[in-house]
Amino acid sequence: MKSLMTLWKSLAMEAARVCGTSTTRDIQTVTRRVEHEGLSFLTITLTNFGKDFEKSLDQGFVDRNLFLGFQRKGCLPRLLSGFTGLVFDPGSGVLLHTPSVEAIRVVRQLTLMFGKMHLECSSERTSAAIRGYVQCEKDVRESDARLSAHDKADFHRVSRLLFQKVFTEMDRKVYYGEILPKHGPGATADAKHGNAKYRHNTWPARLDQWFPAGDYILPNHRFVDELDPVHDLEPGAEIPVKVITVPKTLKTPRIIGVEPTAMQYAQQGVLTVVLDALERDDFLSRVIGFDDQTPNQRLARQGSLHGDLATLDLSEASDRVSNEHVLLLCKDHPHLSGAVQACRSRKARVPGHGVIRLAKFASMGSALCFPFEAMVFTTLVFLGIERELSTSLDRKTLYRLRDQVRIYGDDILVPVDFVSSVVHTLESFGARVNANKSFWTGKFRESCGKEYYAGEDVSIVRVREMLPTRPSNAAEVISTVSLRNQLYMAGYWQTVRWLDEQLSGILKQFPTVLPSSPVLGRHSFLGFETHRSDKHLHSPLVKGWKVSARPPSDPLDGPAALTKCLLLMERRSARRKQTDLSGINPGRPATLDISPTVGVSHLERYGRPKTVRINLGWHSPV
Repeated sequence: MKSLMTLWKSLAMEAARVCGTSTTRDIQTVTRRVEHEGLSFLTITLTNFGKDFEKSLDQGFVDRNLFLGFQRKGCLPRLLSGFTGLVFDPGSGVLLHTPSVEAIRVVRQLTLMFGKMHLECSSERTSAAIRGYVQCEKDVRESDARLSAHDKADFHRVSRLLFQKVFTEMDRKVYYGEILPKHGPGATADAKHGNAKYRHNTWPARLDQWFPAGDYILPNHRFVDELDPVHDLEPGAEIPVKVITVPKTLKTPRIIGVEPTAMQYAQQGVLTVVLDALERDDFLSRVIGFDDQTPNQRLARQGSLHGDLATLDLSEASDRVSNEHVLLLCKDHPHLSGAVQACRSRKARVPGHGVIRLAKFASMGSALCFPFEAMVFTTLVFLGIERELSTSLDRKTLYRLRDQVRIYGDDILVPVDFVSSVVHTLESFGARVNANKSFWTGKFRESCGKEYYAGEDVSIVRVREMLPTRPSNAAEVISTVSLRNQLYMAGYWQTVRWLDEQLSGILKQFPTVLPSSPVLGRHSFLGFETHRSDKHLHSPLVKGWKVSARPPSDPLDGPAALTKCLLLMERRSARRKQTDLSGINPGRPATLDISPTVGVSHLERYGRPKTVRINLGWHSPV
């Protein structure tokens, strides 16, 4: 923690020189509070300060209900007053006519930089998060009960207008059995990892109608005898989703639902069909994003500059999407709906609460969670727009709005003129808009990791891990090298020099390389350094550390190995065919890259590496 405090002091002093102010008292205050409150002051209390600062930017003045827990100097908090006084009038607390954009960036950097460190929460906070998960289930059921027949009819009508074409294509592929299943890289509820997932010993009976076991877990029907040990699980005997927590911030953990192997296998197959259809649609590909955040970021900048677009963020977004919403979404497409419902887990095992029945469509961890969440939110956004317009939407109106509405998960952009109706519609269907991270009044906007004020980028560099003390702290070393290079690009060069000293003392070899180099090294606008040349290729080499993450030993043979190889071949073949069709819509990608990343020895080693190491050697600096 001492090193984190030194990092903060260095940034504060460097920022003070840039903005022409002093941080001597600020450093004393932060040092004293960290000594009394510990790491939570940096990761939670200071982060709350930053969020209140953003809220003040949005509303145009400093509210008395904000910055609680911090002493005031006039209308502004004493902490960082040298910077906030360049943004707000100290006497009235009102936003200045031309606030300092640099001061805005600095306040955000100094207060929010530790807010998303990957740290374990206390047991009390973890238990509170689990209770919140269970309470969310109750909220979803209550929300479903409140939906009127009129609301359901409106939702279905707008979803049909948006998705009729792509759902018809998906429905046809399900009907003709064109779904290619795939195993994901993560853990499963039945504790299978890597290649072991291809050895199926259970298959839920619900899957059989849409994903017959003989077709999906055998290479061909010559191996039908292999089905004998596979158990058909009736709905009551199905393996429930395993609810776990993973580190997110010191304030709260992230809650994940780990799916059973068979369910995840089928979900991945449906996912490919869904993403491909959405990506190939000219309208929906410009409204819904899955792998490219830059359109959201570009629109957020536009909204901050012109004030015409709002950025909305939803709390517990995945957990508040009801299965009722998805049933309405797919109502006219029985084969797609049947396949989606067949591979949806209905129950979850929650620590301290036993097995509960799920009203939500899926927890984060399901392969179908993200795309169906996005489609539900897209439907609700356009329903809110329709209600504001007081007239039914048509294709002409949709196309007029396609460059003003954008949904990437729970990051939503909509025209400011419709924001009140959209927020009301989202919340009437059970979603919860996060007021602290939604902006539409002032000139501040935030979406997909980028923040802007009046069109200027005020994004920050975040600290993700504790700073390392030895080379064996591989994760911390990798993260800190990334932090150093991001701070360099952001212009905090004095702080970068301090980090260089720390990393050079730990690694001994810390050369200057290009961002494309595999070496953990310094990035510089001046290029790269070289220590010697490769005697065969005559290319430059440097001595430095390289990340090594070897898949665990996991041999696979027999019919399961043949099934895996045939699936890889079929998916690559499908990808080539779709790429060949890309000329139908020049300038747009034909589909997402659906080919699994596997090495030539994937039948011997496969899965997520259990450990990450860094090894010293001679490598290219470019």
